[in-house]
Amino acid sequence: MKLRILGNSVRFRVSQAELTQLTTEGHVEDSVAFGPGAKLVYRLEVADSGKRPVADAISAGYDGNGVRVVLPRERVDTWQRPEEVSIHGEQALPGGDSLNILIEKDFTCLIPREGEDQSDLFPNPAVTETKA
Repeated sequence: MKLRILGNSVRFRVSQAELTQLTTEGHVEDSVAFGPGAKLVYRLEVADSGKRPVADAISAGYDGNGVRVVLPRERVDTWQRPEEVSIHGEQALPGGDSLNILIEKDFTCLIPREGEDQSDLFPNPAVTETKA
């Protein structure tokens, strides 16, 4: 899973196996280590309707050790369809600001990059369109 942060926006890109794990196990996470005892964990979760009211909105939080984004089950189920590329949400912040949240399928690059394993990424739709 890849995480990109820019200003008040976070973007996650997930592979095919990670989408399967998110769907079946209800969560997927990864991390980046910065040194001894310093690690940033980033996690996607499917809302557990048994523990809280089902919400249509995506929610995000930061607890000092990591980023956690909770996605509605219905949106994750829809996202599994081949034609669905992303889930987008916006979370209101104090002071009138907002956090832009984007969760995307990670597609293979049009120009392969040396040393990058793309075997579990989604087929790039641009490649499919040019072959048609």
